[in-house]
Amino acid sequence: MTDPRAAKSRPGLQTDAAKGRYHHGDLREALITAAMELVLERGAENFTLADACRRAGVSTAAPYKHFRDRDEVLEIVLQRGFDLMTEEADAAVAQAGPGTFAAMIALNKHYVLFAIKRPSLFKLMFGQSPELKQADLVLEQGQDCFGRVVKHFADYCEAAGIAEDPMQVCLRTWTFVHGLASLKIDEDYDAVAPDLDHMALLTDTLPLLLQDGMASGAR
Repeated sequence: MTDPRAAKSRPGLQTDAAKGRYHHGDLREALITAAMELVLERGAENFTLADACRRAGVSTAAPYKHFRDRDEVLEIVLQRGFDLMTEEADAAVAQAGPGTFAAMIALNKHYVLFAIKRPSLFKLMFGQSPELKQADLVLEQGQDCFGRVVKHFADYCEAAGIAEDPMQVCLRTWTFVHGLASLKIDEDYDAVAPDLDHMALLTDTLPLLLQDGMASGAR
């Protein structure tokens, strides 16, 4: 068996297994995977390409064969984050039954749980780095993700006979749920309402947010 320590003198990869991945074109994916893991563990503010290289078992020069810079790697991490959010949200709605109130509960609970499970990724996806959010790749995936959410709201509005524009229903619900998720992961509730059941708050509030014409009625 090859001693992995002996491979450190090589200019490329540090192990034979890694060398095989590089030969087959998987180095790029290995670096993206390492970057995602590090963002999840430490947050984007503590992410470096050098750390990703060590995690993937490659030289520090390797990323520049595949990526423009650190920001491009993080743009792809953001894209994958929105893709994962969409996939999990669709699965939650499918399990609850598209167009049902149960689906709306599941969809919005998923949003909060996504934030709780992956707070560093969630913060990166929603504002930690405004420059990254404006990248074409990120904008496209983020808009696709939001479009899927609006579609789920449209299915519900149609089934429930709600005449209001589904986009408006979605926007006011998202405003509440995003705020709830952010307050939860930032531990702001702990200071003012340490015993708060945030999921019960979501479940109790959602029917009000979904009411037909709520926004115009409030005015």
